[in-house]
Amino acid sequence: MPLPSAHLPAPPAVTSDWALFLDVDGTLLDFADAPGDVVVQPGLVDVLAVLHGRLDGALALVSGRRLAQLDELFAPLHLPAAGLHGLERRDDGHESLHARPVALDAVLAAARSLAAKFPGARVEDKGVALALHWRGSPAAEEPLHEFATSALIDLPGYHLQPGNHVVELRPDGAHKGEAVLELMTHAPFHGRRPVFVGDDLTDEAAFKAVGSHGGFGILVGARQPSAARYALHDPAAVRDWLEEGLSLA
Repeated sequence: MPLPSAHLPAPPAVTSDWALFLDVDGTLLDFADAPGDVVVQPGLVDVLAVLHGRLDGALALVSGRRLAQLDELFAPLHLPAAGLHGLERRDDGHESLHARPVALDAVLAAARSLAAKFPGARVEDKGVALALHWRGSPAAEEPLHEFATSALIDLPGYHLQPGNHVVELRPDGAHKGEAVLELMTHAPFHGRRPVFVGDDLTDEAAFKAVGSHGGFGILVGARQPSAARYALHDPAAVRDWLEEGLSLA
């Protein structure tokens, strides 16, 4: 059985009337020092494919990664998805993308120069956003965060999005909660009970969004406080729970 968190009960089994929204890193996949080093566990793609079918297509990935990265990770699946915390979206086969500001190129170069001083620190170019990672170099947290704060001067309309050993520079006006609510206005998600599974601070907006529409959030880990109603211990517990959901009612 999947392990619950120490603070919240384990979630109920997946049922056929759900709209299931899944974060990726730290939820479906275990973290790695570099985003490109994550491993998709054997069998996970098959589980997602079967659940997607049994939910009549109402399963979506909602991630900080780009849509192209999600498709590469979970190939050959081409699931409904919101990438970059909602800046990129795909539903009904259509994709919407935001334009990249010219000033971001100079910020990217400066960020990479700074990160190079801290072995293990990484700067991830997400197209319209930048992610500064220090999981592999804890000493880089303060200088990278200070840099990101100062870079906002050159990026009007941008804000900082803190995460798990990362801070992102990203455009205003989109977050995971808003992305979930937008997906819920379209088939096959509309009219179903929304459930969001995620681990990070960026997932709290989505927990609140599904909670306001008759659904609930499932936190991965023991972080508190959280708007989630249930919890699972770690990504391995999430994968076990999803596999058990193959026999959904």
